[in-house]
Amino acid sequence: MVVIRLSRGGSKGRPFFNIVVADKRERRDGRFIERLGFHNPSAAATEEGTRINTERLTYWRGVGAQVSPTVERLVKQTAAKAA
Repeated sequence: MVVIRLSRGGSKGRPFFNIVVADKRERRDGRFIERLGFHNPSAAATEEGTRINTERLTYWRGVGAQVSPTVERLVKQTAAKAA
Protein backbone atom coordinates (compact mmCIF):
# COMPACT_ATOMS: atom_id res chain seq x y z
CA MET A 1 0.00 0.00 0.00
CA VAL A 2 1.20 3.51 -0.80
CA VAL A 3 0.86 6.23 1.85
CA ILE A 4 1.39 9.98 1.96
CA ARG A 5 3.10 10.83 5.24
CA LEU A 6 5.71 12.96 6.97
CA SER A 7 9.40 12.10 6.95
CA ARG A 8 11.42 13.79 9.68
CA GLY A 9 14.59 15.72 9.07
CA GLY A 10 16.40 18.54 10.80
CA SER A 11 18.46 18.40 13.96
CA LYS A 12 17.58 17.64 17.55
CA GLY A 13 15.18 20.29 18.81
CA ARG A 14 14.69 21.79 15.32
CA PRO A 15 12.38 19.45 13.40
CA PHE A 16 11.74 19.70 9.67
CA PHE A 17 9.35 17.38 7.85
CA ASN A 18 9.15 16.38 4.21
CA ILE A 19 5.75 15.32 2.89
CA VAL A 20 6.47 12.16 0.92
CA VAL A 21 4.75 9.35 -0.95
CA ALA A 22 6.17 6.05 0.28
CA ASP A 23 5.46 2.35 0.51
CA LYS A 24 3.88 1.61 3.88
CA ARG A 25 6.48 -1.08 4.59
CA GLU A 26 9.39 1.38 4.40
CA ARG A 27 10.74 3.11 7.50
CA ARG A 28 9.46 6.57 8.38
CA ASP A 29 12.64 8.29 7.20
CA GLY A 30 13.58 5.63 4.65
CA ARG A 31 13.13 5.29 0.92
CA PHE A 32 10.26 7.19 -0.69
CA ILE A 33 8.68 7.40 -4.13
CA GLU A 34 8.15 11.16 -4.45
CA ARG A 35 8.50 14.29 -2.34
CA LEU A 36 5.33 16.43 -2.41
CA GLY A 37 6.36 19.28 -0.14
CA PHE A 38 7.53 20.20 3.34
CA HIS A 39 6.37 21.37 6.75
CA ASN A 40 8.55 23.46 9.05
CA PRO A 41 6.87 23.76 12.47
CA SER A 42 9.56 26.12 13.77
CA ALA A 43 9.35 28.57 10.85
CA ALA A 44 9.45 32.26 11.70
CA ALA A 45 6.52 34.49 10.78
CA THR A 46 8.35 35.73 7.67
CA GLU A 47 9.24 32.22 6.45
CA GLU A 48 7.07 29.75 4.60
CA GLY A 49 5.93 27.08 7.05
CA THR A 50 4.26 24.58 4.72
CA ARG A 51 4.32 23.95 0.98
CA ILE A 52 2.37 21.15 -0.73
CA ASN A 53 2.18 20.35 -4.44
CA THR A 54 -1.60 19.92 -4.64
CA GLU A 55 -1.60 18.64 -8.23
CA ARG A 56 0.61 15.68 -7.33
CA LEU A 57 -1.32 15.14 -4.08
CA THR A 58 -4.54 14.88 -6.08
CA TYR A 59 -2.88 12.45 -8.51
CA TRP A 60 -1.65 10.14 -5.75
CA ARG A 61 -5.02 10.18 -4.02
CA GLY A 62 -6.60 9.30 -7.36
CA VAL A 63 -4.47 6.20 -7.75
CA GLY A 64 -5.31 5.00 -4.23
CA ALA A 65 -2.65 6.40 -1.91
CA GLN A 66 -3.77 6.73 1.71
CA VAL A 67 -3.13 10.06 3.44
CA SER A 68 -1.98 10.10 7.07
CA PRO A 69 -4.14 12.08 9.51
CA THR A 70 -1.37 14.63 10.13
CA VAL A 71 -0.85 15.30 6.42
CA GLU A 72 -4.62 15.60 5.97
CA ARG A 73 -4.69 18.24 8.71
CA LEU A 74 -1.80 20.15 7.08
CA VAL A 75 -3.56 20.08 3.69
CA LYS A 76 -6.71 21.54 5.24
CA GLN A 77 -4.70 24.25 7.03
CA THR A 78 -2.87 25.33 3.87
CA ALA A 79 -6.13 25.35 1.90
CA ALA A 80 -7.72 27.56 4.55
CA LYS A 81 -4.77 29.99 4.43
CA ALA A 82 -4.89 30.16 0.63
CA ALA A 83 -8.62 30.93 0.57
